[in-house]
Amino acid sequence: MMFAYRETAGRLERLAPGADISGAVWIDLYRPQPEQAAAVAALGVEVPTLAEMEEIELSNRLYHEGEADYMTVVLPGLSTTKDAMAGPVTFILTPARLVTVRHHAPRPFESYPERAGRVGVGCTDPDRLFLSLVEEIIGRLADLLEASGNTLDGVARQVYFEGETGDAAALKTALQQIGRETEQIGRVRLALLTLERALGFYGQAQVARARGDGLKSAVKALIRDIAALEVHADFLSSRVAMATDATLGMINLGQSQTIKIFSVLAVVFLPPTVIASAYGMNFETMPELSWTWGYPMALGLMLASAVGTYAYFKWKKWL
Repeated sequence: MMFAYRETAGRLERLAPGADISGAVWIDLYRPQPEQAAAVAALGVEVPTLAEMEEIELSNRLYHEGEADYMTVVLPGLSTTKDAMAGPVTFILTPARLVTVRHHAPRPFESYPERAGRVGVGCTDPDRLFLSLVEEIIGRLADLLEASGNTLDGVARQVYFEGETGDAAALKTALQQIGRETEQIGRVRLALLTLERALGFYGQAQVARARGDGLKSAVKALIRDIAALEVHADFLSSRVAMATDATLGMINLGQSQTIKIFSVLAVVFLPPTVIASAYGMNFETMPELSWTWGYPMALGLMLASAVGTYAYFKWKKWL
């Protein structure tokens, strides 16, 4: 799919499908078809393939080609099956337009067009469009970290304050939630790292090409925002580790309580078992076998030994 936008009075206006894209200030390619890539190539911009975008070498992610700057970052988003994932997004910045290439659906690419005139430095030229789109992405990453923090708050209340030590299902759910948030935080952390590298590369391109004058302060502000979010992500990672340890500790406590019950029962019934075993031996001379009250006496002795053992455990505060 191809979405093309032109700038009108400081706002983005989406072009109709099939319209001439030569005047577009932003062309967003989502899972581009060959004919769409060819249409963009006719404007002098080569569209990288997904395999090229997935290359992890820095030289393949941040480079110049003619008058275009190619910057590939990894952003969290949704796959075609609506599953959370992280995938590469390439920003191709030229003096005439910004071209983005993606094969998954990060949320900022859907929310930004309507807000372009109100985000950051605006969208009046490709450089400003790129920086304001990056600001929208950073805002989305901040929202994801905040959502992860709220989820961890819920897990903390469940594990620390609601006494879920005996509820195995609840603790399993808590571990699953922690695992999902760990993956989310990892995706956000990777996005911040790649965005920071892309902005550093863009800043160098500004100096080399004398393009985007007056935007250095905006670039520095975005880098500061990324640094702050990286600190927040590291803090959440430490909370994840603590929540995982606490949840596993609660599971171990619940298992220990169950084992303790069986251990106590085994000890309580041990003296009666010894007595019953003694009277089950087939010796010729056992006076109690001929007593009229021998059987009730043995039963009473077994009961008294069990109650005495239980009372001793309670007195020692082992129960």
